[in-house]
Amino acid sequence: MKDLFGKAILDYQTGNNPENLITETSISEEDEMSVAYLFREYAEMPKMEQKALQLAKGRVLDVGCGAGSHSLYLQNERQLDVTAVDISPSAVEACKLRGIKRAVAMDVMQIKNEKFDTILLLMNGAGMCGKLSKMSPFLLKLKSLLNEGGQILLDSSDIIYMFDEDEDGGKWIPSDTEYYGEVFFNISYKGESEEPFDWMYIDYNTLQNAAHANEMQCELVLEGEHYDYLAKLSI
Repeated sequence: MKDLFGKAILDYQTGNNPENLITETSISEEDEMSVAYLFREYAEMPKMEQKALQLAKGRVLDVGCGAGSHSLYLQNERQLDVTAVDISPSAVEACKLRGIKRAVAMDVMQIKNEKFDTILLLMNGAGMCGKLSKMSPFLLKLKSLLNEGGQILLDSSDIIYMFDEDEDGGKWIPSDTEYYGEVFFNISYKGESEEPFDWMYIDYNTLQNAAHANEMQCELVLEGEHYDYLAKLSI
């Protein structure tokens, strides 16, 4: 892994000529993403993220923390005990430079002997499991990290709107995909490209089914204007 996402974050944090990230998926064209967006303040965050940060309580695990903006707000403004984790060592280094007290470079699936009251999976964090077939082991792992009465807060989108319709109003879904929310993701930065990786956007009904299958409650907290939503999973 070239860790281009993390490299962009660290470049921005250290003033090392950051450039825009170029992202592309198997169902969308190339798009430019400003790294500055990952460093946004609470006031600049979408309503979904603000709501999730309001609902966070107790000991918090911020999974896929990126530049750490959510963790920073919870630590400094809400005075919560936050652990920020990301598989990107460079992103975690940037988090530490920003003042996050506990930032760790690791895969959430490797965390052991820890319990949390809130687990955050923001900016479509649930998509990191990559495929619907991996959703159950992913949720079971997160469930094992929750204290009694704990919660998982996640946002995602139903991307069915991105597929073409036939005359009957049905959608053209590629036959080689197990689930229409599964995509390949490409990232490029400063002329370098990462190996494409699996990513997933999970619609609310599918998430609800996965939660119930793993004996978790699932609640729709907020719906956005563009097929996006915030959900709360609890045990």
